[in-house]
Amino acid sequence: MESKALFLMALGIWLQSLTVTRGRVAADDRITRGRDFIDIESKFALRTPEDIAEDTCHLIPGVTESVAKCHFNHTSKTFVVIHGWTVTGMYESWVPKLVAALYKREPDSNVIVVDWLSRAQQHYPVSAGYTKLVGKDVAKFINWMAEEFHYPLDNVHLLGYSLGAHAAGIAGSLTNKKVNRITDVDQLVKCSHERSIHLFIDSLLNEENPSKAYRCNSKEAFEKGLCLSCRKNRCNNLGYEINKVRAKRSSKMYLKTRSQMPYKVFHYQVKIHFSGTESDIQTNQVFEISLYGTVAESENIPFTLPEVSANKTYSFLIYTEVDIGELLMLKLKWRSDSYFSWSDWWSSPGFTIEKIRVKAGETQKKVIFCSREKVSHLQKGKASVVFVKCHDKSLNKKSG
Repeated sequence: MESKALFLMALGIWLQSLTVTRGRVAADDRITRGRDFIDIESKFALRTPEDIAEDTCHLIPGVTESVAKCHFNHTSKTFVVIHGWTVTGMYESWVPKLVAALYKREPDSNVIVVDWLSRAQQHYPVSAGYTKLVGKDVAKFINWMAEEFHYPLDNVHLLGYSLGAHAAGIAGSLTNKKVNRITDVDQLVKCSHERSIHLFIDSLLNEENPSKAYRCNSKEAFEKGLCLSCRKNRCNNLGYEINKVRAKRSSKMYLKTRSQMPYKVFHYQVKIHFSGTESDIQTNQVFEISLYGTVAESENIPFTLPEVSANKTYSFLIYTEVDIGELLMLKLKWRSDSYFSWSDWWSSPGFTIEKIRVKAGETQKKVIFCSREKVSHLQKGKASVVFVKCHDKSLNKKSG
């Protein structure tokens, strides 16, 4: 009886020690896992549609409770926004605008803003050097979400601007599995400060009218309207609705934009053959073209030709801020150098034009315009000449 009691006592002590040991192992495991994230300085704020401007709730790598506390949606997309260099040490004005646009486009998503402001407000070269560490922070955070909660990286979209774009690229290269998408907004388009991020915001807010960009080898070729082809993925939507294309090498894409949102414009290539007996070469000549369509019109669009001479064909790019619809008619005017040009007073140079060819970039449609008088005479400083959509002879033959 006494030996039985001793056995039960020994068994109890053993079970108690085992429980304590297991508790210590679990605690040690949490401490070890916590140490894995102790070097992360970046903060991850889950913003909400109701509070797009403030970091009120943070997801803390290694702390599972923080994810539930911030009401993270495990079944929806996640956008990770990484800001760039800042002089003031504060978020730039585009951050809440982007958060709002993302929630408007994807209401059930998670929009996480990465705060690395303390590193981003240093001298630019110093802050640039920190982007590798920020990228590692983001990658660790994403890997933790995937491992701890089995959150699919197919749902993750990294969005970086300026130096944040570099951090996003580094983060994408360090995650255990590939994230769904990385937008390198800094390289999205070469333009004025912050225009690129606002173009992306525009693509979120104006889903039905995405801006289109065109592949081109040079700006000079684009300005001549020579790059408005969409064959073999030569054009693409700009921003959120970009079509994923596998390319062996990077390419340059060009487009025109309006000065303010919505930025979308409509691109046209115009080709004109100037005929005549003029022997002089006119340089830096300013013209105006007006387009009329089934929906609207766009009048007096100025363009400059570096030189104009007889019996040559010239190609140039124009764009309109309104959707004209199907083109029906156009007018062409050759502006005088000034209101009091003595050369134009005594003799007004001119050319004859039979046809004008126009290609619309957005619709890829080509239209040929003919002179109402078979041949029109365009004179410098004189009235506009009118061209109408030519009749399709092949269709006329079929109907006849």
